[in-house]
Amino acid sequence: MDISLSGKTAFVSGSTQGIGKAIASGLAAAGAQVVVNGRDRGRVDAVVAELRDRVPGAGVRGVAADVATADGVERLVQELPAVDILVNNLGIFGPRPVLEVSDEEWLRYFEVNVLSGIRLARAYLPGMTERGWGRVQFLASDSAVVIPAEMVHYGVTKTALLGVSRGLAKAVAGTGVTVNTVVAGPTRTEGVETFVGELVGTGLEWEEAEARFMREHRPNSLLRRLIRPEEIASMVVYLSSEQASATTGGALRVDGGYVDAILP
Repeated sequence: MDISLSGKTAFVSGSTQGIGKAIASGLAAAGAQVVVNGRDRGRVDAVVAELRDRVPGAGVRGVAADVATADGVERLVQELPAVDILVNNLGIFGPRPVLEVSDEEWLRYFEVNVLSGIRLARAYLPGMTERGWGRVQFLASDSAVVIPAEMVHYGVTKTALLGVSRGLAKAVAGTGVTVNTVVAGPTRTEGVETFVGELVGTGLEWEEAEARFMREHRPNSLLRRLIRPEEIASMVVYLSSEQASATTGGALRVDGGYVDAILP
């Protein structure tokens, strides 16, 4: 399939590492003008330079803004008033017994994982509908469906994204704009490597730690390994394309078969 995003501008929140960086790279390779985002200007600039080296001729620039806050979104929109492709990737996670999660931490998780995407969609969807074309995607997780006992607070925020995405898709029905959620399975990122160490212990070779983590904590996986960020990015690039014009209001799984269900 020949996917071209030439002439489209894409913004990926939280794209200085992990899945977000892989998505930014994949969109740039498909021809989109990509805007990398993070809170730290130095890290943003470093990733912009890395992607320009990785994808010769890529149109990549960066905006340093904390889009987990209303002020950060406002600053972003001032610098980037319109986009064609919005990827709400920003998110935080971490294990904690559910009865020990404070009100403040619940609110923080909703602010970062849910409200950031809602604010960005609210800012950019009107322009997309006026132009008659646009793509909005939310990065959810298998944890949205299979709530993990060790981080219920995280799973609940990802469940919320499924409802937000479906509702927004209805709000822009018939406009040429699509809204979808990508349900990512356990993926090898810098944060997940740390998370794996916390659960299975440090001092193990990575292959052994990964196998033990999948066996003991993610036994439903049919892939039997952690997904690579580039594998998630491939779905995002497809959903950003003209070829995915009839896919909207959906939850598309790139979960390695982790969710034990026939339907998406």
